[in-house]
Amino acid sequence: MTEDELEQAVRETFARRVALARPLVADPAGLAIRRADRSRRQRALVGVALAAVATVTVSAGMMQLGQPGRRAGPPTVVLGDPYASPLPGPTGRLSAGPGPGPGRSEVDLILDDALVTADGRRLALPDVAPAAERAQRLPGGAGWAVVGAPTTAGRSLWIVLPYGAENLLLAGARDIVLSPDGRQVSWREGTELVLAGVVGTQVVAATRTPVAPGAVPVGFVGDAVLVRPDPARPGHALWRPALGPPRDADDQALHVYGTRPDGLAVALVSAGTPRRPCVALLDPARNLAPVRTGCGPRLDGNGPGGISVDGRWLLANGTAGGKHRALLVDLDRLASTPTGRPAGPPVAGPVAWTPRGTAHYSDGAGALVRVEVSRVLGGEAALPAPVAGLPPGDRPVPVVDGHRP
Repeated sequence: MTEDELEQAVRETFARRVALARPLVADPAGLAIRRADRSRRQRALVGVALAAVATVTVSAGMMQLGQPGRRAGPPTVVLGDPYASPLPGPTGRLSAGPGPGPGRSEVDLILDDALVTADGRRLALPDVAPAAERAQRLPGGAGWAVVGAPTTAGRSLWIVLPYGAENLLLAGARDIVLSPDGRQVSWREGTELVLAGVVGTQVVAATRTPVAPGAVPVGFVGDAVLVRPDPARPGHALWRPALGPPRDADDQALHVYGTRPDGLAVALVSAGTPRRPCVALLDPARNLAPVRTGCGPRLDGNGPGGISVDGRWLLANGTAGGKHRALLVDLDRLASTPTGRPAGPPVAGPVAWTPRGTAHYSDGAGALVRVEVSRVLGGEAALPAPVAGLPPGDRPVPVVDGHRP
């Protein structure tokens, strides 16, 4: 078989596999062929190099011992290449001096152009970190999923492996949401909504459905994609591909913060008399029907927020005492009149909760805020802590542990 025939056979094999979504910038067959070409060239170069070393060694008649070898720099990563396997740079531990503040020992943080892990490792991510808007840990220590901030070209999705390799999965998508376990991703592309699986560093088995011009995916609830048909109006739809296009589920929800371990969605709904934003628990199994509703706290109609690991606490922006700030709401007491306890300055990004009941987020000035539930219940709101070494205008991005056992 000639080389041309071999290439054609490889392309036909990949063509028979499940098609990847259009935002992927890689041609799998071409990448496989290029990878084989690179391997052949590398083997040839290694052979030449070994021959040259042998010649020099014999000619000189001596060997220098004890000299440290020079480490080759990491090869250039081909964006979107699922087969690229770059060598990571050194990953030193954080110094004992000023660091990212009180959250350094509890949650992973994206700071400037690096990811700083809770155990003190610093992974240089020059392609991913500067544009990161939110990130979550993948189950089983498989790495991190990072969603980029919106640009004129759209959003991007990256997978960062535990040793620091950066892998681009999606580029040019309008909106991107990940399931809590990181195994599914949904995005808006043109006039369609797309749902696909995430396996390793690849997006697979994409399913599409046409949607209204303003419809966007906003999250996952249970086995369904949560869709906002019109962001200017209340209401959400659920998309389960096996049952057809997205189906309208409710017409009252203004914003959905996420789901609890029991599967109930935590939302802000329009309820009460007169109508006002109220916190509610919605049941995805019954088309987001309200299970419990509480109309005490004055929360914002949209915006960031996060639910504690045990599902009891909601941290979100609202108004208390005439001031705009982060409020802590007890979701187990919605049946009575719940209160929103002042917890700190307004939230300006993702909220990362730890199993111990502390929440971490960045404020509008780029400082890191650590909220302890026990102190908030005692009347003590959290104070922002500046992050040493962070460039002006940048904010730390706490990494959410989306997978909850």
